[in-house]
Order: sequence, then C-alpha cells, then structure tokens
Amino acid sequence: MRGNLRFLVMGFRWVAMLTVLASIAGAQAPNGRAIGVVTAIDAARKQITMKSDAGAEVNVVLDESTNYVRVAPGSTDLKNAAKITLSEIGAGDRVLARGTASDDKRTITASSVIVMSQAELNKKHEADRAEWQRRGVSGVITALNPDSKEITISTRTREGVKPLVIPAGGTVDMRRYAPDSVRFADAKPGTFGELKVGDQVRALGTRSEDGARFTPEYIVSGAFRNVAATVISVDPLLKIVKVTDLDTKKPLTVGISADSNLRRLQPFVANMIAMRLNGAPAGNAPARGPGGGGDIEQMLDRQPSLDLAELKPGDALIIASTAGADPNKVTAITLLAGVEPILTSAPKGRQGMVLGNWNLDIGGGMGLPQ
Repeated sequence: MRGNLRFLVMGFRWVAMLTVLASIAGAQAPNGRAIGVVTAIDAARKQITMKSDAGAEVNVVLDESTNYVRVAPGSTDLKNAAKITLSEIGAGDRVLARGTASDDKRTITASSVIVMSQAELNKKHEADRAEWQRRGVSGVITALNPDSKEITISTRTREGVKPLVIPAGGTVDMRRYAPDSVRFADAKPGTFGELKVGDQVRALGTRSEDGARFTPEYIVSGAFRNVAATVISVDPLLKIVKVTDLDTKKPLTVGISADSNLRRLQPFVANMIAMRLNGAPAGNAPARGPGGGGDIEQMLDRQPSLDLAELKPGDALIIASTAGADPNKVTAITLLAGVEPILTSAPKGRQGMVLGNWNLDIGGGMGLPQ
C-alpha cells in the first residue's frame, strides 16, 4: 500500500542507500560496517554519530587515514565517486562506514566512509515520485493467469473502477514486500507465483491506447491489510495502539515504527476520498495519473501529521499494514484518523485503497533492493 502516501511512493525512508552501498562494499569489505543516517558530527574528536538502519546508534571513529568519498544516487560502484573531506559530510546524509567494529558493534573505526548527500537523495526521491505519479498505476489483484503470466488489477479512473491487464513475464523487474515489514528496503525479488488475488500492486510503465492493458517496467506487490478499527487504548511510550477490528470484532495490537506514516484527515479530504471510493468525482479535483490512484495518495501526503498521543478511546482509524505471521498483531505502514466519512459512506471501499509507504526509486539499483 503506498504509495503514499508515499506504496510507494514515495517518502522518505531513504531506501536508496541500502542497496547501492551494500553493493559498493563488496565481498572484500573489512570486518565491520554500518549503514545509516548521520545524526551528529564532532570534527574535533573525529567522530560521526549515526543511526543505523537497524535502529541502533553507532559511533564512527575516524583518523588521518580514513578515506571519504561521495557517490551520486543511482551509483552502483565507485568509478565516479568524488573524494571529499569530513567537513563536507552533514547531518541527514546517508553513509556506509567500513572498518573494524567493536565487539558490541556500536563503534566502528572507519577505514572508509561512503556518502550520499541528503540533498541529492531528496532530489532523486522527488524525481522518482513524480515519475511514478505520471507513469504508474496501482490497484488490487482481481485475477491471475498463470499460463500467460498476466495480472488483472482493478483501477480507479474518471469513468469508475475498471480492470487493467498487466503482463508480468519476460524481463520485467518484480519486487515483493516482506511479511511483517513496513520497510521497502526489506522488499525482495518477487515472482509471479507469489502473487495472490487481493494483493496490492504498483507498476511503472506504459498504458495501451485503449486503456485496457499496461506494459510494465517495474512491478511491486505486497500482501497488505486495510483494517477499519476503533481505538481501545494508546501507549505513546511503547508506540502501541490497541484497537477493535470492526470487521472481525476482535482486538488487534498495532505497532508503530519509525517508518509508520501517521496522518489525520481533514473533514473535506475524508469526504472527497469517500466520494472517490464510491466511484464519484472527488469534487473538482482532477484525476491524476493513469490509474487515478495518485489523487488519494497526494491528498494523504498533504494531510497533517498525527501525534500518537492525540488518539483517544473510540476514535475511528484505517490502518494499512503488511500481512504478517500473527493475525492479532500488525505494524502500521499508514495509520489514518479522521476517517469517519469513509467508514460511513464507503465501508468496503477502503479495501481498495493503496495506502502504503512504498518508497520507489527508479533504476540504477536504487530503491529496488536485492
């Protein structure tokens, strides 16, 4: 589920660096390395503090022999790397530090530091985001043809919900979200055989002139759950929301991670989305993108962020999550409050909403992690 929301597209949890820097590191890498975001730099002490992608704080110790290079987003090797100095690294940059790790893996004495600047990554994410909105489609799988390897999804258009056939054979690049993970960095190469009716799909490519078929360059899929619920209790410190699933009438524990996208819908936006889900034009808002799904995603992106402490018992929510091993626990990709108009006027329409945080970068080994 996105999409942005950001399924996509989209933002941003800095997926790009993970794959590229891992490939750059190579088999000959020293016995310690960490990938993450720079949180502080102490030039006098020659130390970088970073938050690793695993969530731990790592201290990177530097010396006169440490080598610093910057690579551009999309790079898969160091051929075009630019040599830089420590002073050119800033908080928010993504780095791969390689060197000798302490026993607890919390300190690395770095022989090299490879950097992707925050500014350049932001530009890349925004460019890819625009490309997915312009040439992307999204929807829920309604049929699969194993013989022809064709996927049929339902998409929302100006004329209402229509089927769209996507051939998934040949050399098309397929990725799939991992169970119990809301990180696109954890997505794996996918196969047609993993797809199931009800899965959500995003594809980037070209629609046929008659609008019935779509030739993809990339296909990203996931087994997601859209849960309508009411709040039972909230623990902001543990980042847990206990809710009642309105479909099953059973309690559900919702975990909130650093990657979760929490938004509160403004009333007029909730009403517009409800109208769209019911097949009516969303006010005067034009349908954007080939699938029409970009409208909802862009609306959600512009909604106010939600502080977990704002939630109260009885509040209505729509929660998007990956389908995990335990049906009684989920980790939120997207959590929406202020959804009463959607649940009242389009109670089943939420299942077709592509709500995920699908941060997709195009090409160059970026954003489609191995």
